[in-house]
Amino acid sequence: VQLQASGGGLVQAGGSLRLSCAASGRTFSEYDMGWFRQVPGKERDFVAGVSWGGGGRTYYQDSVKGRFTISRDNAKNAVYLQMNSLKPEDTAIYYCAAKYASGILYSKESSHYDHWGQGTLVTVSS
Repeated sequence: VQLQASGGGLVQAGGSLRLSCAASGRTFSEYDMGWFRQVPGKERDFVAGVSWGGGGRTYYQDSVKGRFTISRDNAKNAVYLQMNSLKPEDTAIYYCAAKYASGILYSKESSHYDHWGQGTLVTVSS
């Protein structure tokens, strides 16, 4: 599966952005999908994930719970990250990732994800 993320930009603290990730391939629904973010010089961190299938379970990094919402649309081969109440510390390059639905469930480890998009920059000004 190939992934392409979009929707990043510059926003003031307290604002909102919606990231999108378009996936190619006919088996999109068989993949767990995740969003990660990375600040230059630091490790890539898990943000949010949604499990495979139509009724996907969602899971989040603690710092974004209640502010970010991940969702998927299997008919459109897409996954989204709605980000509300943004903070300057949310500034990062955001990556979408796909993990084939076998083995470890609800993984927050980047090494478990097989496919990555190119990243989209989110900048939150104070």
